[in-house]
Amino acid sequence: MRGTMQDWPLLCPKILDHAARLHPHRTILSRSVEGPLHTTTWAEVHSRARRVAKRLARDRIGFGDRVATLAWNTWRHLEVWYGLLGLGAIYHTVNPRLFHEQIAWIINDAEDRLLFVDLTFLPIVEILADKLPTIERIVVLTDGAHLPETRLTNVVAYEDWLAEADDDFAWATFDETTAAGLCYTSGTTGHPKGVLYSHRSNVLHAWQAATVDMFGCSSRDVVMPVVPMFHANCWSLAFTAPLVGAALVMPGAKLDGASIHEMLEVGRVTLTAAVPTVWLMLLRHMEAKGLGLSHLKRVVIGGAACPRAITEAFETTYDVRVAHAWGMTETSPLGTVCGPKPETADLDLAGRLDLQIKQGVPPFGVEMKITDDEGRERPRDGRAFGRLKVRGPAVTGAYFKGAGAECFDADGFFDTGDVATIDANGYMQITDRAKDVVKSGGEWISTIDLENLAIAHPDVQEAAVIGVPHPKWDERPLLIVVVKDGRSPTKDDILGFFEGKIAKWWMPDDVVFVDEIPHTATGKIQKTVLRERYAK
Repeated sequence: MRGTMQDWPLLCPKILDHAARLHPHRTILSRSVEGPLHTTTWAEVHSRARRVAKRLARDRIGFGDRVATLAWNTWRHLEVWYGLLGLGAIYHTVNPRLFHEQIAWIINDAEDRLLFVDLTFLPIVEILADKLPTIERIVVLTDGAHLPETRLTNVVAYEDWLAEADDDFAWATFDETTAAGLCYTSGTTGHPKGVLYSHRSNVLHAWQAATVDMFGCSSRDVVMPVVPMFHANCWSLAFTAPLVGAALVMPGAKLDGASIHEMLEVGRVTLTAAVPTVWLMLLRHMEAKGLGLSHLKRVVIGGAACPRAITEAFETTYDVRVAHAWGMTETSPLGTVCGPKPETADLDLAGRLDLQIKQGVPPFGVEMKITDDEGRERPRDGRAFGRLKVRGPAVTGAYFKGAGAECFDADGFFDTGDVATIDANGYMQITDRAKDVVKSGGEWISTIDLENLAIAHPDVQEAAVIGVPHPKWDERPLLIVVVKDGRSPTKDDILGFFEGKIAKWWMPDDVVFVDEIPHTATGKIQKTVLRERYAK
């Protein structure tokens, strides 16, 4: 016997319909790529997204077609997203920080037909154009007055292109499991792999993210996703904000500490999200200039393990609560958020900071376990390490075009490649990537724990730990450090800071001081490069 409820498909354009209907005057403030700030509303984004859909249809873009965006977080990028979704087409967010060869590879693998590009990235497209045979037209996200001269053919300014359509357009209807968005992994080994989100998965994920124990987002918030839209749906905030009717602040291309602080203050932002390196820049800027945060209440930090020092600075100096989060492109991306549970509600500041080093607990709809290399489940005691595996309605069940089948077990769990612990209260803590953990004498050493401890040293700006070969112990940890300007700690200073805080056998064998640590296109430390550099 079936229930008698209406069959109401979970389609992403319904999110925008809701925002325009019930929160029409809530604003979207953007820093435009051209420079000036720009303000619009959910009602206007709704209207222009319907114009985008109608204009795309004139270009014969339809159901299942992939369309690439190479763009920052702005109102125009948002309009293009929802216009594509309303057609049943697929937005493909391309990470402009990838190597040029990787950008060309993923556009060709996706078989994108159109490319929407910000002015910043037009030179990249000019270099790659001859290598993109499936691209039929390039739409530059600007107006005619700012469209530069270019050798590219079939190029049009977005505002001129959009002016050829009105908003008399009804969203297409289709099954909720229809593909909605395509995002590729950063591809640190081999070619990037595509993750193909569905309308259903995006809507369910946006609901998950909005809940109090996750992002706790409401119509009373002003949300600024510093994390780009090309990083796994900007952690769902482009969906979660209109779902709850929150205002948005889109920071555009300027992501330095001073520019981020300006947008936080001008936009009266209450909730924001980004990777730790962004917050390090902001904190250093505020410290140097003696600035504060007038409106910010909560900051979500993910993409890499958040050092305790960042959490402590936000909470004790600026009275901003930190939500440490974990996720992946493959999990849409939200997997866990660290917040208080009744069992941890009475912790003092030191205890709470210890807790917030952990990545937290999953929402309903994310199941996780840790296993050994043979697939046997490990205990949830906060001490046992294991390979972190997840499943759920917003977790990928396969990669685009069938790549990576070996990442899934017989029960549908996806092997994240992370090593983690899970404690009795359900808090998960990433201890390493499986490929990065140091295996010394048959025991595992967490590089993340050592890096977080190093970052807490007052003279250290950034740190990385890798395992280097050892004749007796197989591997031993090497600490690589970038020091703050004007500081000059010694090896003994750094290792002395570690004394009493870690097991003696975890102590790094050496410290190397460098001017810069290499990073991937998504801001993560390139440990493969470091391992090659310091292999001997």
